[in-house]
Amino acid sequence: MFTRPEAIARNNRLAADFLKAHHPHYFFLTALRDKQGNELIYAEDGFPWRAYPLVENTLTVDFVTSAKQAWEAAKGFGLLTRNLNGIDSTRFEPTLDRFHDLQWRYEQFETELARAAPSVIEQAQEEINLAKQFQPLVQQYNKLIRGGSLVTRVTHNDTKINNILFDKLTGKAVCVIDLDTLMPGYFIYDLGDMVRTCVSPVSEEEQDITRIAFRKEIYDALLDGYLSQMKEYMSDAELVAVPFAGKMMTYIMALRFLADFLRGNTYYTIHYPEQNLVRARNQFQLLKLLEANT
Repeated sequence: MFTRPEAIARNNRLAADFLKAHHPHYFFLTALRDKQGNELIYAEDGFPWRAYPLVENTLTVDFVTSAKQAWEAAKGFGLLTRNLNGIDSTRFEPTLDRFHDLQWRYEQFETELARAAPSVIEQAQEEINLAKQFQPLVQQYNKLIRGGSLVTRVTHNDTKINNILFDKLTGKAVCVIDLDTLMPGYFIYDLGDMVRTCVSPVSEEEQDITRIAFRKEIYDALLDGYLSQMKEYMSDAELVAVPFAGKMMTYIMALRFLADFLRGNTYYTIHYPEQNLVRARNQFQLLKLLEANT
């Protein structure tokens, strides 16, 4: 997945140095150094490693169980981007090219659809129709990006609930982890992925779409927590785009799962042949709920 480990290490170091200089009391988890001062270490087999200190009395969770928990997580991710406000984002190298580029992901879907076997297309016809039905979201994304409505920031880009360490006793967010995708992006990526992964009580692996639900109290807590840190740094155009964030990130994942199914399941790990199709179906159901409720 990641082919440029040096870029990951450099990006993390750029952020760490900036935060130490401008927000010395902010807890930003940094890699340990070896005796030569290196944070990125290569084993004899050529595989790169980084080691991090243990943050005691903390835990991670895989599912959001309360509005308070959602608020804390969103605040934590928002605080990271807030504290990196002012850093030169052009010094950061993308560690995954076009990771959340919705236009590109739609083009990938179209490419895989054009060369998929007829039997595969027949199996995924309902999801293919939904992918086309929601295509106006691509146009909306392009309008936001090309129109300059969104500010390029250094964002986390993988804001699942389990990428926050919580205090075991208080439940407060202690720090953000899994910084491999720390790179230039837009706020819609971080807020949107939080909405996508937190608002439903079940994960993207759920096969029974009747269990997928829109939890308004969780959605409201995510927005409130994130905006408690970021609102004063966001333009009016960005604030108007807040409801778009969750829809965009849910749609992009539906497209990615569907494209992988059409190409023969070559990217995502699967445990049964239809798993990527199930994931796409799951995400389209969530997208419908977001369209109806936000």
